[in-house]
Amino acid sequence: MITFQKIYYFSFYFQDDLDLLLESPSSLTVNSTARGTIKEKPGFNAGEDAAALRKAIEGIGTTEKTLIDILTQRSNAQRQLICKAYQDATGRTLCDALEGDTHGHFEDILVALITPPAKFDCQEFIQAIKGAGTTESILIELFASRSNHQIKAMCDAYLAETGRALIHDLKSEVSGDFEKTLLILAEGKRDESTNVDVAKAKEDAKIMYEAGEKNWGTEESKFIDILCHRSVPQLRQTLVEYKSLSGKTLQESIEREMSGRLEEILVAIVKCVKSVPAYLAERLYKSMKGASTTESTLTRIIVSRSEVDLQDIKAEYKKLFGTSLYSNIEMQAGFPLSELGRDIEKIMRDDK
Repeated sequence: MITFQKIYYFSFYFQDDLDLLLESPSSLTVNSTARGTIKEKPGFNAGEDAAALRKAIEGIGTTEKTLIDILTQRSNAQRQLICKAYQDATGRTLCDALEGDTHGHFEDILVALITPPAKFDCQEFIQAIKGAGTTESILIELFASRSNHQIKAMCDAYLAETGRALIHDLKSEVSGDFEKTLLILAEGKRDESTNVDVAKAKEDAKIMYEAGEKNWGTEESKFIDILCHRSVPQLRQTLVEYKSLSGKTLQESIEREMSGRLEEILVAIVKCVKSVPAYLAERLYKSMKGASTTESTLTRIIVSRSEVDLQDIKAEYKKLFGTSLYSNIEMQAGFPLSELGRDIEKIMRDDK
């Protein structure tokens, strides 16, 4: 149960601790594996791992423990070498082997682990626009939480996979200001400067205040332009200046002035500017809230962030919701003793 104190902390974290952000690192700008939970394995031997996986898959009954131990304790780069060694030895891709010998969400997470990060994001994008309806929440998560480099890599992977430009196909799935916002983010051209222009931050804060709270009607384009183009350090300063000018946080103003998918994506951008790990911790919590668990969201976030900032996501989850992420997965999703539960436990390592 989420107590009043936790709700208060949750509101405080996302809305009022602005000054603390100015010097803190951001997952959108720091290209490091230091905050991931999966590291490169010392003494790694791709051939030995491939042989062990082959034995686990081709024996009488698949040995899940071997699959979990190897694939959750190697970096993605090392897994790619294992995939090559496996195919060289067997003439069959490791992906095909896993899909033939495992099933359900366990299969999904194993296949995700052996997929290169950009290709994995690309496949999540394809899944989001597949079929009769578009899953906008996944599009919002992908484009709000990824860095320029990650977005460009996803676009390259999409072109290689489909022969089409990602932006071209995105245009056919969304519309209006939501489309405009996504297309700007999909270009992967957010300013990456680390310099902060306080005067510019004050000006941008004033522009958004006058386009929203101070205006009869909202000029959404002003918010979109600033939030999609300015650098993360610059936007953090702008959040501070906006609160000083208006007496409200920018998130509060967006929620008051806008609605629908545009509101959702602009709020997501603001949250990610402040803390991608906290935003993704919230996404994980919501995926387990209610009668059913969205395993695809668990897999996407835990696998994609396992070498980026999963340590920070775990810490933010504990702060926001008063329990460890793994314990909540175990309790809410009913995963104890299951292959998927053990897989997630290994990826998150010490989170018990």
